[in-house]
Amino acid sequence: MKQSEIKKLTIAELQEKLGEYKKSYADLKMAHAIQPIEKPIQLRQVRRTVARLACELTKRELQ
Repeated sequence: MKQSEIKKLTIAELQEKLGEYKKSYADLKMAHAIQPIEKPIQLRQVRRTVARLACELTKRELQ
């Protein structure tokens, strides 16, 4: 998910997406621990998306 897409979301949508991506990251990490996944770059992409969402959420709450 790109930063431009994240900026268009509301706070409720940000929280919802953050939860979804955190769950997705945990599932990917578990799958990768059991057997190497086909595209390990997915782990990095999902982790960075989680960070982008969390950063934007924090930024909006502080305003």
